[in-house]
Amino acid sequence: MPFENYRNSRILVTGGAGFIGSHLCERLLKTGAEVVSVDNYFTGSRRNIAHLIANPMFEAVRHDVTFPLYIEVDAIFNLACPASPIHYQRDPVQTTKTSVHGAINMLGLAKRLKARIFQASTSEVYGDPLIHPQTEDYWGNVNPIGIRSCYDEGKRCAETLFFDYWRQHGLPIKVARIFNTYGPRMQPNDGRVVSSFIVQALRGEPITVFGDGGQTRSFCYVDDLVEAITRLMVTEEAVTGPINLGNNSEFTIRELAEKVITLTGSRSQLIFKPLPQDDPRQRQPDLTKAKALLDWQPKVALEDGLKETIAYFKRTLELA
Repeated sequence: MPFENYRNSRILVTGGAGFIGSHLCERLLKTGAEVVSVDNYFTGSRRNIAHLIANPMFEAVRHDVTFPLYIEVDAIFNLACPASPIHYQRDPVQTTKTSVHGAINMLGLAKRLKARIFQASTSEVYGDPLIHPQTEDYWGNVNPIGIRSCYDEGKRCAETLFFDYWRQHGLPIKVARIFNTYGPRMQPNDGRVVSSFIVQALRGEPITVFGDGGQTRSFCYVDDLVEAITRLMVTEEAVTGPINLGNNSEFTIRELAEKVITLTGSRSQLIFKPLPQDDPRQRQPDLTKAKALLDWQPKVALEDGLKETIAYFKRTLELA
Protein backbone atom coordinates (compact mmCIF):
# COMPACT_ATOMS: atom_id res chain seq x y z
CA MET A 1 0.00 0.00 0.00
CA PRO A 2 1.52 3.39 -0.95
CA PHE A 3 2.54 5.73 1.85
CA GLU A 4 0.53 8.91 1.24
CA ASN A 5 0.59 11.03 4.37
CA TYR A 6 1.81 11.17 7.94
CA ARG A 7 -1.39 11.49 9.97
CA ASN A 8 -2.13 8.36 12.01
CA SER A 9 1.08 6.74 10.71
CA ARG A 10 3.83 5.32 12.91
CA ILE A 11 7.15 6.75 11.72
CA LEU A 12 10.67 5.64 12.64
CA VAL A 13 13.43 8.28 12.64
CA THR A 14 16.96 6.94 13.13
CA GLY A 15 19.29 9.62 14.41
CA GLY A 16 16.15 11.18 15.88
CA ALA A 17 18.01 12.94 18.72
CA GLY A 18 20.46 14.58 16.33
CA PHE A 19 20.44 18.10 14.97
CA ILE A 20 18.30 17.47 11.87
CA GLY A 21 16.58 14.37 13.25
CA SER A 22 15.11 16.18 16.25
CA HIS A 23 13.64 18.90 14.02
CA LEU A 24 12.18 16.19 11.77
CA CYS A 25 10.60 14.40 14.76
CA GLU A 26 9.05 17.70 15.84
CA ARG A 27 7.64 18.36 12.36
CA LEU A 28 6.21 14.84 12.00
CA LEU A 29 4.45 15.09 15.36
CA LYS A 30 2.78 18.31 14.19
CA THR A 31 1.35 16.43 11.20
CA GLY A 32 -0.40 13.96 13.51
CA ALA A 33 2.08 11.10 13.17
CA GLU A 34 3.27 8.79 15.92
CA VAL A 35 7.06 9.08 16.00
CA VAL A 36 9.72 6.67 17.26
CA SER A 37 13.18 8.22 17.62
CA VAL A 38 16.07 5.75 17.56
CA ASP A 39 19.51 7.04 18.56
CA ASN A 40 22.63 5.76 20.30
CA TYR A 41 23.47 9.31 21.48
CA PHE A 42 27.01 9.21 20.08
CA THR A 43 26.46 12.67 18.61
CA GLY A 44 22.73 13.06 19.26
CA SER A 45 21.58 14.62 22.53
CA ARG A 46 18.64 13.94 24.83
CA ARG A 47 18.35 17.72 25.21
CA ASN A 48 17.31 17.93 21.55
CA ILE A 49 14.21 15.82 22.20
CA ALA A 50 13.57 16.61 25.89
CA HIS A 51 10.63 18.84 24.99
CA LEU A 52 9.01 15.96 23.05
CA ILE A 53 9.19 13.28 25.75
CA ALA A 54 5.90 14.26 27.38
CA ASN A 55 4.06 13.90 24.06
CA PRO A 56 2.17 10.56 24.13
CA MET A 57 2.74 10.23 20.37
CA PHE A 58 6.53 10.27 20.80
CA GLU A 59 8.82 7.44 21.86
CA ALA A 60 12.60 7.56 22.32
CA VAL A 61 14.57 4.32 21.94
CA ARG A 62 18.29 3.95 22.63
CA HIS A 63 19.68 1.72 19.89
CA ASP A 64 22.68 1.49 17.55
CA VAL A 65 21.59 0.95 13.94
CA THR A 66 24.63 -1.22 13.24
CA PHE A 67 22.58 -3.89 15.03
CA PRO A 68 19.22 -5.14 13.69
CA LEU A 69 16.08 -3.47 15.01
CA TYR A 70 12.73 -5.21 15.34
CA ILE A 71 9.84 -2.77 15.35
CA GLU A 72 6.55 -2.21 13.50
CA VAL A 73 6.29 1.08 11.61
CA ASP A 74 4.73 2.50 8.45
CA ALA A 75 7.74 4.43 7.16
CA ILE A 76 11.42 4.94 7.99
CA PHE A 77 13.66 8.01 7.87
CA ASN A 78 17.30 6.90 8.09
CA LEU A 79 19.37 9.82 9.39
CA ALA A 80 21.71 7.93 11.73
CA CYS A 81 25.38 8.84 11.23
CA PRO A 82 27.85 11.38 12.62
CA ALA A 83 27.91 14.21 10.09
CA SER A 84 30.70 16.60 11.10
CA PRO A 85 34.39 15.84 10.43
CA ILE A 86 35.33 16.08 14.12
CA HIS A 87 32.74 13.46 15.02
CA TYR A 88 33.00 11.09 12.08
CA GLN A 89 36.81 11.07 12.17
CA ARG A 90 36.83 10.22 15.88
CA ASP A 91 36.00 6.59 15.07
CA PRO A 92 36.18 6.23 11.28
CA VAL A 93 35.58 2.48 11.25
CA GLN A 94 32.38 2.91 13.26
CA THR A 95 31.34 5.78 10.95
CA THR A 96 31.57 3.47 7.92
CA LYS A 97 29.72 0.74 9.81
CA THR A 98 26.94 3.18 10.72
CA SER A 99 26.45 4.17 7.08
CA VAL A 100 26.77 0.68 5.59
CA HIS A 101 25.53 -1.73 8.28
CA GLY A 102 22.93 0.84 9.33
CA ALA A 103 21.62 1.02 5.76
CA ILE A 104 21.55 -2.79 5.47
CA ASN A 105 19.63 -3.13 8.74
CA MET A 106 17.11 -0.39 7.97
CA LEU A 107 16.60 -1.65 4.40
CA GLY A 108 16.03 -5.15 5.75
CA LEU A 109 13.47 -3.79 8.18
CA ALA A 110 11.75 -1.81 5.42
CA LYS A 111 11.69 -4.89 3.18
CA ARG A 112 10.06 -7.00 5.90
CA LEU A 113 7.48 -4.31 6.62
CA LYS A 114 6.99 -3.33 2.96
CA ALA A 115 7.58 0.23 4.21
CA ARG A 116 8.80 3.31 2.39
CA ILE A 117 12.30 4.36 3.48
CA PHE A 118 14.20 7.66 3.23
CA GLN A 119 18.00 7.90 3.17
CA ALA A 120 19.75 11.06 4.35
CA SER A 121 22.69 11.09 1.97
CA THR A 122 25.04 14.02 1.62
CA SER A 123 26.72 16.47 -0.71
CA GLU A 124 29.95 14.77 0.40
CA VAL A 125 29.23 12.11 -2.24
CA TYR A 126 30.43 14.74 -4.73
CA GLY A 127 33.77 15.10 -2.91
CA ASP A 128 35.79 18.08 -4.15
CA PRO A 129 33.61 18.68 -7.22
CA LEU A 130 34.94 19.44 -10.67
CA ILE A 131 31.59 20.81 -11.89
CA HIS A 132 29.69 23.73 -10.39
CA PRO A 133 26.95 23.81 -9.26
CA GLN A 134 26.56 20.09 -8.57
CA THR A 135 23.78 18.20 -10.36
CA GLU A 136 22.51 14.80 -9.30
CA ASP A 137 23.96 13.07 -12.37
CA TYR A 138 27.51 14.10 -11.39
CA TRP A 139 29.44 11.08 -10.09
CA GLY A 140 31.79 13.07 -7.89
CA ASN A 141 35.50 13.48 -7.24
CA VAL A 142 36.13 11.58 -4.00
CA ASN A 143 39.36 10.40 -2.39
CA PRO A 144 38.57 6.78 -1.36
CA ILE A 145 41.45 6.50 1.15
CA GLY A 146 41.56 9.93 2.83
CA ILE A 147 40.60 11.00 6.32
CA ARG A 148 37.10 12.02 5.14
CA SER A 149 36.53 8.79 3.20
CA CYS A 150 34.84 6.96 6.08
CA TYR A 151 31.93 9.37 5.72
CA ASP A 152 32.05 10.12 1.98
CA GLU A 153 32.40 6.51 0.82
CA GLY A 154 30.12 5.18 3.56
CA LYS A 155 27.33 7.42 2.27
CA ARG A 156 28.09 6.49 -1.36
CA CYS A 157 27.87 2.80 -0.46
CA ALA A 158 24.58 3.41 1.36
CA GLU A 159 23.16 4.98 -1.81
CA THR A 160 24.27 1.88 -3.75
CA LEU A 161 22.47 -0.37 -1.28
CA PHE A 162 19.28 1.69 -1.45
CA PHE A 163 19.13 1.55 -5.23
CA ASP A 164 19.95 -2.18 -5.31
CA TYR A 165 17.09 -2.86 -2.87
CA TRP A 166 14.86 -0.78 -5.13
CA ARG A 167 15.90 -2.66 -8.28
CA GLN A 168 16.10 -6.14 -6.73
CA HIS A 169 13.21 -6.07 -4.28
CA GLY A 170 10.99 -3.24 -5.53
CA LEU A 171 11.44 -1.41 -2.22
CA PRO A 172 10.06 2.15 -2.28
CA ILE A 173 13.04 4.43 -1.56
CA LYS A 174 13.71 8.16 -1.29
CA VAL A 175 17.31 9.42 -1.35
CA ALA A 176 18.23 13.04 -0.59
CA ARG A 177 21.70 14.54 -0.87
CA ILE A 178 21.79 17.09 1.91
CA PHE A 179 24.05 20.14 1.58
CA ASN A 180 25.36 22.29 4.45
CA THR A 181 22.56 22.79 6.95
CA TYR A 182 22.56 24.96 10.07
CA GLY A 183 20.24 26.10 12.83
CA PRO A 184 19.35 25.60 16.50
CA ARG A 185 20.45 22.32 18.14
CA MET A 186 23.78 22.18 16.37
CA GLN A 187 26.47 21.21 18.85
CA PRO A 188 28.87 23.99 19.85
CA ASN A 189 31.88 21.67 19.51
CA ASP A 190 30.97 19.87 16.29
CA GLY A 191 33.61 21.65 14.20
CA ARG A 192 31.14 22.76 11.53
CA VAL A 193 31.89 26.18 10.16
CA VAL A 194 28.64 27.91 11.25
CA SER A 195 28.68 26.63 14.83
CA SER A 196 32.44 27.18 15.19
CA PHE A 197 32.27 30.79 13.96
CA ILE A 198 29.28 31.65 16.16
CA VAL A 199 30.76 30.12 19.33
CA GLN A 200 34.14 31.79 18.77
CA ALA A 201 32.46 35.15 18.10
CA LEU A 202 30.23 34.94 21.18
CA ARG A 203 33.25 34.09 23.33
CA GLY A 204 35.30 36.90 21.80
CA GLU A 205 37.89 34.40 20.56
CA PRO A 206 39.75 34.64 17.23
CA ILE A 207 37.67 33.11 14.41
CA THR A 208 39.54 30.30 12.71
CA VAL A 209 39.33 30.35 8.92
CA PHE A 210 40.95 27.45 7.07
CA GLY A 211 42.67 28.38 3.83
CA ASP A 212 42.27 31.92 2.56
CA GLY A 213 38.51 31.93 3.17
CA GLY A 214 37.79 32.00 -0.54
CA GLN A 215 36.27 28.50 -0.65
CA THR A 216 32.48 28.59 -0.98
CA ARG A 217 29.54 26.90 0.72
CA SER A 218 25.76 27.14 0.44
CA PHE A 219 23.97 27.18 3.79
CA CYS A 220 20.41 25.90 4.25
CA TYR A 221 18.38 26.68 7.37
CA VAL A 222 17.13 23.52 9.06
CA ASP A 223 13.41 24.42 8.78
CA ASP A 224 13.72 24.68 5.01
CA LEU A 225 15.49 21.32 4.83
CA VAL A 226 12.91 19.51 6.98
CA GLU A 227 10.12 20.89 4.81
CA ALA A 228 11.85 19.43 1.73
CA ILE A 229 12.45 16.05 3.40
CA THR A 230 8.82 15.67 4.42
CA ARG A 231 7.66 16.60 0.91
CA LEU A 232 10.03 14.12 -0.73
CA MET A 233 8.81 11.24 1.42
CA VAL A 234 5.21 11.55 0.15
CA THR A 235 6.00 11.87 -3.56
CA GLU A 236 4.87 9.10 -5.88
CA GLU A 237 6.93 5.90 -5.85
CA ALA A 238 8.63 6.66 -9.17
CA VAL A 239 10.43 9.58 -7.49
CA THR A 240 13.37 7.80 -5.88
CA GLY A 241 16.02 10.49 -5.99
CA PRO A 242 18.79 11.16 -5.48
CA ILE A 243 17.64 14.75 -5.07
CA ASN A 244 19.82 17.63 -3.91
CA LEU A 245 18.42 19.47 -0.88
CA GLY A 246 19.99 22.67 0.37
CA ASN A 247 20.21 26.36 -0.39
CA ASN A 248 21.76 27.49 -3.66
CA SER A 249 22.82 30.93 -2.40
CA GLU A 250 26.61 30.71 -2.37
CA PHE A 251 28.93 32.48 0.09
CA THR A 252 32.65 32.40 0.72
CA ILE A 253 33.78 31.23 4.15
CA ARG A 254 35.24 34.68 4.76
CA GLU A 255 31.86 36.30 3.99
CA LEU A 256 30.22 33.96 6.50
CA ALA A 257 32.76 34.86 9.18
CA GLU A 258 32.21 38.59 8.59
CA LYS A 259 28.41 38.16 8.78
CA VAL A 260 28.73 36.30 12.09
CA ILE A 261 30.98 39.02 13.54
CA THR A 262 28.50 41.72 12.49
CA LEU A 263 25.41 39.90 13.80
CA THR A 264 27.00 39.01 17.16
CA GLY A 265 28.59 42.44 17.63
CA SER A 266 31.83 40.62 18.38
CA ARG A 267 35.34 42.09 18.34
CA SER A 268 36.82 38.78 17.19
CA GLN A 269 39.53 38.88 14.55
CA LEU A 270 40.05 36.35 11.76
CA ILE A 271 43.02 33.99 11.90
CA PHE A 272 43.96 31.76 8.99
CA LYS A 273 45.15 28.16 9.10
CA PRO A 274 46.01 25.59 6.40
CA LEU A 275 43.11 23.77 4.72
CA PRO A 276 42.43 20.25 6.03
CA GLN A 277 43.00 17.33 3.67
CA ASP A 278 40.37 16.94 0.91
CA ASP A 279 38.40 19.99 2.04
CA PRO A 280 36.22 20.89 -0.99
CA ARG A 281 36.78 24.26 -2.68
CA GLN A 282 33.17 24.75 -3.81
CA ARG A 283 29.75 23.50 -2.76
CA GLN A 284 26.51 24.64 -4.34
CA PRO A 285 23.50 22.46 -5.12
CA ASP A 286 21.63 22.52 -8.40
CA LEU A 287 18.04 22.54 -7.10
CA THR A 288 16.25 22.08 -10.43
CA LYS A 289 14.91 18.64 -9.51
CA ALA A 290 13.85 19.65 -6.00
CA LYS A 291 11.93 22.66 -7.28
CA ALA A 292 10.18 20.66 -10.02
CA LEU A 293 9.37 17.47 -8.09
CA LEU A 294 8.71 18.87 -4.61
CA ASP A 295 7.34 22.34 -5.46
CA TRP A 296 9.88 23.56 -2.92
CA GLN A 297 12.66 26.05 -2.59
CA PRO A 298 14.48 27.43 0.46
CA LYS A 299 12.91 30.54 1.97
CA VAL A 300 15.10 31.53 4.93
CA ALA A 301 17.84 34.02 4.07
CA LEU A 302 21.27 33.38 5.61
CA GLU A 303 21.14 36.48 7.79
CA ASP A 304 17.72 35.54 9.24
CA GLY A 305 18.79 31.96 9.90
CA LEU A 306 22.02 33.10 11.53
CA LYS A 307 20.08 35.36 13.92
CA GLU A 308 18.02 32.37 15.13
CA THR A 309 21.12 30.22 15.42
CA ILE A 310 23.08 32.89 17.30
CA ALA A 311 20.20 33.30 19.77
CA TYR A 312 20.22 29.53 20.35
CA PHE A 313 23.96 29.42 20.99
CA LYS A 314 23.75 32.39 23.37
CA ARG A 315 21.24 30.45 25.48
CA THR A 316 23.32 27.26 25.23
CA LEU A 317 26.56 28.92 26.28
CA GLU A 318 24.83 30.72 29.17
CA LEU A 319 23.48 27.38 30.45
CA ALA A 320 26.94 25.81 30.12
